[in-house]
Amino acid sequence: MFGKRYAASMINRSAENHQDRRRFLKAAGMTGLGVVGASALGGLATGTASAANTKPTAAAAAAAAEVSDGAVLNFALNLEYLEAEFYLHATTGKGLADSMTTGTGTRGGVTGGRAVRFQTRAARQYAQEIASDEKAHVQFLRTALGSAAVSRPAIDLQSSFTAAAQAAGLVKPGQSFDAFSCEENFLLAAFLFEDVGVTAYKGAAPLITNKTYLEAAAGILAVEAYHAANIRSALYQRGDAKATVKLSNARDSLDGPADGDQGVIDSHGNANIVPTDANGIAYSRSPGQVLNIVYLTNKAAKSGGFFPKGVNGEVNTSAAN
Repeated sequence: MFGKRYAASMINRSAENHQDRRRFLKAAGMTGLGVVGASALGGLATGTASAANTKPTAAAAAAAAEVSDGAVLNFALNLEYLEAEFYLHATTGKGLADSMTTGTGTRGGVTGGRAVRFQTRAARQYAQEIASDEKAHVQFLRTALGSAAVSRPAIDLQSSFTAAAQAAGLVKPGQSFDAFSCEENFLLAAFLFEDVGVTAYKGAAPLITNKTYLEAAAGILAVEAYHAANIRSALYQRGDAKATVKLSNARDSLDGPADGDQGVIDSHGNANIVPTDANGIAYSRSPGQVLNIVYLTNKAAKSGGFFPKGVNGEVNTSAAN
């Protein structure tokens, strides 16, 4: 993980102007506090996160210096577009309004997605609440970034889920997986996303020194963790735990050699709603590792999977694992 000196270097090299930075702080309710921590939504180097107090390599330092705080926020915006479109389609049958998808870079459409016929009131309300939160995240980041905000990239909510389900062994080769056909498929598809967001935001903590800003970042992380726990609990209660282990193994095969990802049951078959290490701490993913999963590849790539034409912005390449 980058040290404070490198975090400061990223901030100082921000490509955004003073007005854009002030707009972000105003949207976050922190005008006048400075931008320390704005670049810390996740580790920026590809590969597995380093242990605490490990000094960054020269290559890592160079990578940190080249990426601005605005670029990392735009990386997060790409992911929020994906989650918002998924949940909004599932709950309302339509996605974000056109006015919420414009910006820099190539604007793309959404393939697939429709309203889910939920079987239970609980699952329907979980989905509706999460959809509202993800839409709010998109609006927050777009307001914060102002004219620097990237547009929504092309998103695939159809063949991407089939590819992921085939890789996990949930369906056989040649069969399709429709994430919107029933409540069970929807929850499994949501599981594929939720843990990824938590691990990405968790990587911010070591880089943030301003306590007020850390509180705001922790609030975003807490929301994503609540979402993940809701989905994991719902799947455990439905008896779909074995399917989550298959999806977890598929994610693990994409993001590097570390075996950190976990399904909703452990190796003994006991409930494992909160995936942690031996110390009870959640693990982190770098943006490169996150892109490995959403691009559905374990190689360095700039597009694939849920983003068939890639994400918009400077942080756009998956890790070479």
